[in-house]
Amino acid sequence: MRAYERLQAARDAERPTARAYIERLFSERTELHGDRKYADDPAVIGGIGLLGEIPVTFIGIERGRNLEERIQCRFGCPMPEGYRKALRLMKQAEKFSRPVICFVDTSGAFCGEDAEERGQGQAIADNLMQMMALKTPIITIVIGEGGSGGALGLSVANRVYMLENAVFSVISPEGCASILWEDAKLAADAAECLHITAEDMTEFGVAEDMISEDFVHFSRMCESLKERLVLDLKGYSRTPGEKLAEERYQRFRKLGRWAE
Repeated sequence: MRAYERLQAARDAERPTARAYIERLFSERTELHGDRKYADDPAVIGGIGLLGEIPVTFIGIERGRNLEERIQCRFGCPMPEGYRKALRLMKQAEKFSRPVICFVDTSGAFCGEDAEERGQGQAIADNLMQMMALKTPIITIVIGEGGSGGALGLSVANRVYMLENAVFSVISPEGCASILWEDAKLAADAAECLHITAEDMTEFGVAEDMISEDFVHFSRMCESLKERLVLDLKGYSRTPGEKLAEERYQRFRKLGRWAE
């Protein structure tokens, strides 16, 4: 499949959303709400639960499973209070030594006037800075579209996984084509130039591994993902918090390095 075909697959309305993964992976869930400053953002869901026998904090960007939910979630475009809620839950996880597992599926943070008035850029920047120093393991799974800073706000992790048809990009191919060539119809060409696929991301070191998709047998797929996550968290269980933060920092410092 070409890059733009994978993007279309990532945007498929029938694709499982973050809530579907959370319901399959975690037992004894308690969902938590609000950023304690302004409001609760339905586009970002989070709480605590058990991954097997491991207590974890889960956070996901939710697109919505039907039209009513999608409108409520702004089709998976978080507001500043969504990112602040996510950070509140991550700091809580650090306090109680719980790992954090994030699910990313967004075309980008909401770009309306009200979002800007409430500090969208600062909310995302705070997440990037605070996640870099968080003294607990963070694992992020890109389950669909990973668009720009809206996706990065939950992707400063020790390990990043991507589903095989997921994408990760600094800008949408349509936006890129409109800016560079003044023609959004050239989005397919832009997608190839941007190198947005899971294969590209693993090759560049942005993601650690690619996860096969099997939505027909979704329960089986989630069980396999659960086993992988449990193994990862057991491997991190004896790593000091300071070392986890340093490893995460160095992971991002080396991205983009090259030599001739």
